[in-house]
Amino acid sequence: MGTITTKDGAEIYYKDWGEGQPIVFHHGWPLSADDWDAQMLYFVNRGFRVVAHDRRGHGRSSQIATGHTMEQYVLDAAAVTEHLGLSDAVHIGHSTGGGEAASYVARFGKGRVAKLIMVAAVPPIMVKSDSNPEGTPIEVFDDFRKQLAANRSRFYFDVAGGPFYGFNRKGADVSQAVIENWWRQGMMGSALAHYEGIKAFSETDFNEDLKKIDVPTLVMQGDDDQVVPYEDAALKSSRIIKNATLKIYEGYPHGMLTTHADVLNPDMLEFIQS
Repeated sequence: MGTITTKDGAEIYYKDWGEGQPIVFHHGWPLSADDWDAQMLYFVNRGFRVVAHDRRGHGRSSQIATGHTMEQYVLDAAAVTEHLGLSDAVHIGHSTGGGEAASYVARFGKGRVAKLIMVAAVPPIMVKSDSNPEGTPIEVFDDFRKQLAANRSRFYFDVAGGPFYGFNRKGADVSQAVIENWWRQGMMGSALAHYEGIKAFSETDFNEDLKKIDVPTLVMQGDDDQVVPYEDAALKSSRIIKNATLKIYEGYPHGMLTTHADVLNPDMLEFIQS
């Protein structure tokens, strides 16, 4: 575990465990590297070097007031990989981190990246517009900002206890421990970073980045994702990326890396080793 300081003064925290081919994990909003516990332990015990950082303003990284854009997130991820000298790496991103990982691979991956895995990722673009009529209306994201500003703690409990893990579905196996761990990670970060990050994950257009990706890519998503609709995300991204494999999981929620790690981890391992 360690930290680096970016050119604009942000201190970025990262974990770096094990030896072997590196796997770099990019977390979702508003979480931290801890959201990858189930994957990092799984892969480090199978001979991989696993690396994950806390995005600026999230987790244990500094609560800097500036740079809460996808552009800067990608530059920060590049700074970590450069500092660690990573090559032949597999990059895995979830949700917002899926956009960060995809953009990193498109911009900095030449000669450094072996494969990419996007899990319930936000690309190509989330927000509804004339060019993306299937997208999510801007009013949804405005409501996120309103709820965060009014009572961030309550909002985070509601997200984790409801749509994120599908715990609002009839018959769901609700885990209070999972809800509280999500809340814990969220509350570690900066309210400002999380507020401004909503624009970064919802309005960034990744279409041009996806066109540039030329490494084997696995696109994974559940068809009961209530946070990032899979028809506007995984289905579209898999058609744009040149060398993409699409895998849709029936009934799985947005947070399927936690609720169904026993299925997703072996599937990712199989792809990495293929």
